[in-house]
Amino acid sequence: MAFEIWLLYVTTVLAFMVTPGPSHLLMLSNAMGHGFQRSLATAAGDLTANALQMLAAGLGLAAILVASQGALTAVKWAGVAYLLWIGIRLWRRPKNTQGGQAAPTARLRVLWFQGFVTSAANPKAVVFFAALFPQFISADQPLAPQLLILSLTYLAIDGSFLASYGASASWLARCLKGRATAWLDRIGATFLIGAALMLGLKTLRDAR
Repeated sequence: MAFEIWLLYVTTVLAFMVTPGPSHLLMLSNAMGHGFQRSLATAAGDLTANALQMLAAGLGLAAILVASQGALTAVKWAGVAYLLWIGIRLWRRPKNTQGGQAAPTARLRVLWFQGFVTSAANPKAVVFFAALFPQFISADQPLAPQLLILSLTYLAIDGSFLASYGASASWLARCLKGRATAWLDRIGATFLIGAALMLGLKTLRDAR
């Protein structure tokens, strides 16, 4: 793959990443509530789903997903409901105003699952990758290496964005002391519910 083509691809992906999505909001929430290092499990879940979606796009499954509208809608609404559920639980969790921990830290597998579900709730990402990749693939070069480069580049960029969101949110959480920490759960819950609403609105738009 020519460097100029790769650079154009990087610029295109960065343009898509400018606006925060549900996965970024979830990363903010988990970093504030559980710390940056543990929130990396959420990023890993999101990137795992992305990797599977890109693999599906590379294998030509986009047409199958488009034809299965019922399955698409069910998966997306399940993801919306899951985010709403954990957001409401976090909002209603008892607060400790003495500066201690309000609740046990979530397990890494739970944080990973949250990231995975949030990303997997948009199966049409397969269609997105299937439409994006061909724009930067040369027909006179082997397909597999080009797909690998495009996929790894996307994962690296997305992972960098998620890490920057998580680090910023974790820093903010450390700066808030005493009674102010009682509002961290509320802020995190707001991000989660916001992510669910974003997914829900997207699902409604896609259904029209």
